[in-house]
Amino acid sequence: MKGFRSSAIGRAAAVIFVAGALGPTPSAAGAAERFKVATLAPQGSIWDGALREMAGRWARDSGERVELRIFAGGVAGDESDIVRKMRVGQFQGAGLTSSGLSEIDESFKLFDLPLQFASWEELAGVLERLTPELDRRLEAKGYVRLAWSHGGWVHLFSRAPIRTLDDLKAQKLFVWAGADDQVQQWRRSGYQPVPLPATEVTLGFQTGLIDVVPTTPTAALSLQWYRTAPYMTGFGLAPLVGAVIVRKDAWEKVTPADREQLAAAAREAEAKLGREVPIQDLEAVEQMKARGLTVVELAAEQRATWTRAAETFAEEARAGEVPPAILAAARERLAELRGAAGGER
Repeated sequence: MKGFRSSAIGRAAAVIFVAGALGPTPSAAGAAERFKVATLAPQGSIWDGALREMAGRWARDSGERVELRIFAGGVAGDESDIVRKMRVGQFQGAGLTSSGLSEIDESFKLFDLPLQFASWEELAGVLERLTPELDRRLEAKGYVRLAWSHGGWVHLFSRAPIRTLDDLKAQKLFVWAGADDQVQQWRRSGYQPVPLPATEVTLGFQTGLIDVVPTTPTAALSLQWYRTAPYMTGFGLAPLVGAVIVRKDAWEKVTPADREQLAAAAREAEAKLGREVPIQDLEAVEQMKARGLTVVELAAEQRATWTRAAETFAEEARAGEVPPAILAAARERLAELRGAAGGER
């Protein structure tokens, strides 16, 4: 939508999502190699738990040749920090949202476009179509994807109800620090963007710097943001997409047999999150409603206005932000899926 930059979806949503890593290098003596794992997920969250289960599988299935050390809760910094530290080898990999992945390759900005997907089924269909090309792009940058990750469906959580774009413009919106061009576009379009590191969202709410954060219900509950921002838009803007990736050079130091075992464990983590995150999001909404959250439902006319604005933004993205071939392939697949479903959206 005009001025509703992709950073609001993926970059702000990145506040809450998991980052995981691997990349073993067996020593000559056969001792276990320790590989650092950075995550923005709070300890004890569903994403942190999935990573820890995966780490246990890796240690067991590799005969203790691989050990993952997890640094949870953003202690390694936000996703920009994690990507930078991966590039210099401080971390061997990460489980990033589309925001962090976009810093590696711009094709992942597709998943930050608002109101492009209407269901998990649509997302799955597009991922199935695009995965070979997205994997190729990552590999060209020196990374290997092991699994897709799911963070939930992003909603706006705000101090005051948001039904219209003007309502959103009236509140101070968290955006990712460092995206200066996007901040300027927000401002030109009449919004009030406040760039902050992802790790300072809670402080931003406490000090009144921000009024709105795009995030998932599970994250809003886990991080208690809904207490300061007790209104949630009743429709989701976008699914929070991520992936567990590793540095290609580190991955290739693992024996083929161990790589097969570790990749299988990563796929199990992907399946677990795919099953459980949507359910947990629904449960989180009910828990927050019981504690004072108000879900703001939009009338059909209001929804139509947001959808038209999102389509305008997608057309702008086609012209520059998202690679045209990626956006076209996604649109083609969505048309196929909606045609098979009788045109429903």
